[in-house]
Order: sequence, then structure tokens, then C-alpha cells
Amino acid sequence: MLTCRPADETEPQFFGCLCHSPAYARLNALMEQKFSRRSFLTGAAAVIGTAALWPEQASAAIPDAPKGPVVFTNVKLFDGKSNQLIEGRTIIVEGNKIKAVEAAGTQAPEGATVIDGGGRTLMPGLIDAHWHSMLAAISIVDLLTADVGYINLVAAEEARRTLMRGFTSIRDLAGPSFGLKRAIDSSLTPGPRIWPSGAMISQTSGHGDFRMPYEVPAQIDAPLSRGEALNAGVLADGVDQMLKRTREQLMLGASQIKLAAGGGVASNFDPIDVSQYTEAEFRAAVDCAENWGTYVTVHAYTPRAIQAAIRGGVRCIDHGQLMDEQTAKIMADKGIWFSSQAFLDNEFANRYPDGSANRAKQLTMFAGTDTAYGLAKKYKLKTAWGTDILHDPAAAKNQGAILGTMSRWYSNDEILIMATGTNAQLLAMSGLRNPYPEKLGVIEAGAYADMLLVDGDPISDIKLIADPEKNLKIIMKDGRIYKNTLA
Repeated sequence: MLTCRPADETEPQFFGCLCHSPAYARLNALMEQKFSRRSFLTGAAAVIGTAALWPEQASAAIPDAPKGPVVFTNVKLFDGKSNQLIEGRTIIVEGNKIKAVEAAGTQAPEGATVIDGGGRTLMPGLIDAHWHSMLAAISIVDLLTADVGYINLVAAEEARRTLMRGFTSIRDLAGPSFGLKRAIDSSLTPGPRIWPSGAMISQTSGHGDFRMPYEVPAQIDAPLSRGEALNAGVLADGVDQMLKRTREQLMLGASQIKLAAGGGVASNFDPIDVSQYTEAEFRAAVDCAENWGTYVTVHAYTPRAIQAAIRGGVRCIDHGQLMDEQTAKIMADKGIWFSSQAFLDNEFANRYPDGSANRAKQLTMFAGTDTAYGLAKKYKLKTAWGTDILHDPAAAKNQGAILGTMSRWYSNDEILIMATGTNAQLLAMSGLRNPYPEKLGVIEAGAYADMLLVDGDPISDIKLIADPEKNLKIIMKDGRIYKNTLA
């Protein structure tokens, strides 16, 4: 900010030091407030702005791009689409893409690095379709009270860990992840590809309204709440505010828009059965998103919330644990995506205290998970998978293990296809706002070279994914090898 510089002792002093005047103090405070908020909204943008002046490898954690082609031989191939492993293939990577999938024995290009997979499984990088880059590994107390620099550093470290668990892409469904995404894309820090939503947009009293009761009623010109100042969640009531808040997130770089269409578990003041937003408000957000070539997804559990959102033009439902058969039929008829999570009362649950209102809502939601997946299978809904881990660094490490719990409803090959090729189709729905527009989630010519070499057969044993440190021998993202533990 502005600082006081001692005057040259030889200069005559006709006035007191301006730096200590009340007007100067107010100006300095205002600038500090604005720059502090802006720094969080863009994460590391101030540093990244100088990236063009730095060497290509800006961080020791970012591996150099291979100097020539990389060829994988002697592997069993899971291509992200097939229900069984394919043998007798050679995969050739050039730059950041897969150049070809050839028959075994194909001669490697001149100057290529040849990797003998030793009969292990080569598969696409995993995709989490409901992740929170900025919120997964930080407690709610730290989010609401800690310095923004600390919050960004925690998120950057968790992004590195996410990649090292084999998740090379994530769809971020609430949180100020624009700066983190830019830092990853600029090779300042390692992490997955991010499809950012920016702030979740919520009505007053909705799932994204984390104000305290003493802050209500709010003055018309009340300052932004902490959650809004961080751009983690913003409030919008009525069509005009919805248009404004949606356009703001698109301006910041949202690849899709996230709304809260119903009550939630983590929020303290909205019952889980509550339906939020009107059809007109949904339509306003959808119109904005479609003008930018993308779509709206919503947090919703109940039939009423889901159906209201669909009538408003929403194309994806996240969660949906309390849906009924009529709702599933509507989703099937209209081709609506069902992006859900294996929410169960198990060792991976983000358990709320017994006897609390949050715990009661959580148990209600858990009770619907079996029915929801049963309906999704019955009506052949387009089904994506994600974790939705929030404010729990101990739980974030279980990302791959949570994928394995999908075996309660799906076969292992169905699970792997969902977490690769199918999730990639959902990411592509961002259309013109898709930050990574080439093929993803598959191993075929022209796709991004995001691949894992697994020590074993994950179609036979999905639990291999739960121990990435041991079982993921190679992690490649964008053609760069971030991990290689082959002898």
C-alpha cells in the first residue's frame, strides 16, 4: 500500500507529514481492502502476471516437457470407453497429446523415450466432476478467518496432492479457484486441470447463505459478507440480481455456472426439504450461461427442487439423492445430466455431530442414495461421478477410495468409464467456455496425454485406485511425467 517516505532533511518543511492525516489513512485503508479482495478473487494473479518473464519451468515441482516422443509398450490398455482391457497396443505421445495407438511391435519414432510398462495397465487420468479446489482441505473456521494468502497456499498444496492421487481433471463446483487454475496452467504449481464455476450463487436464506442471524435483516447497502468477499458464494434475489451475479462469474472465467436450488446439509439455516429459486430466476441464469455458450448446474436433492430447475432450463443436477421416479423420468426424457456422489454413512462420510440438525439432514440424504442410483440405472440417466469433499483435509486423501465405493451400484468397468470417458463428456458441455477443448478421459489419437500406469488391473480390483502412492507407477498430465517409480 502507500507508505511514508522520510523527506530530505535539507528540504524545508512547511506542512505536517501527509501520511499521518485522517484523509490519507482512509485512502490507504480503502486501497488495502480492495487489493486484499482482488488478490483472493484472482489467487496468485499478481505473481502470475510476471510469468511471461520467467523461465518455462517456473517451479521445481513442474517436470520438463519431454524433448521428444514418449512411447508406452508392453501395457494392457483401458481406453476410457471399453469394458475390458485391450492388449497388444503401443501408445505414442508427442507434445501434450496422444499421437497414435498402434499395434504392439510398432517401431518407436526416432529420439523417443520408450517406457516398458511391464504388463501393467495404462488408463486415462481420473476426473472428479464435483470437487472444491479451494475448500476441500481447509476448515470452515480457517476459510472464514484466515489470511487469504494462507488459504491460497493450502489450496495449491491440495491441488498437488490431487494430481498425485491420479486425478488429472476436476470440475470445481464452488470456490474462488480462478487464480489457482491460472497458476496451474502457467506451470507455477502442479495440479489438475480445473473447470471453475466460481462462486455458488444462492438466494437469501439458501444453501449458500452462511451469514449469522445477527447479520439479518441486512441493510440495502450492506457490505459483502466474508463468503461473498472471498467469492466462495454470492447471494442473488430476483431476476436482475441473478443476471448480474451470473455475468460476474462468467467475466471472471467460469466454465459453467453453479446455483443452489434447494436446502443443504452443511448450511445451518435452510432445511433440506426447501426448494430455492423460482423458474424465472433459473431461466435468467440459464440465459446468461447460454449466451456464453455454456450451461447451469444446480445443487438439489428433492423432486421439487430438481423439477423447478429443469423447467428453468438447467441441464445438470448435482446430488439428487432424494429424487423420485417421476423426477428420474423427466431427467431421462430431457437428457439431463445426473452428477452424483456415493454419499453413505461409512468411514468416508463427513460426519456431523450426533443430535445436530446438520446430522439429521445428513442421515435423510444418505437414506436416499441407494434409491437415486437405482433410478439412474433404471432410466439410463447420463451419470457422472464426484466426491464433494468439503473442509476436511483428512478426507481429501480418500478421493480414490470413495470412487471404489461406487461398486455398491456399478461394476468396476462401469465405475472406471464413469470417472474417465463419461465425466469428460460432462466437462465438454462447457462448449465455448471449455478451457481445454481437446478430447479428454480417453486414450486415443488426438486426446490430451493425461494417463496413469497402474500396477495391476483396476477392472478386476477397483481398490487399486485407493492407494495411489503404491499402485500408480506413472502419472502423466499434458504429456509431462509428474511421477515415475518404475525401476
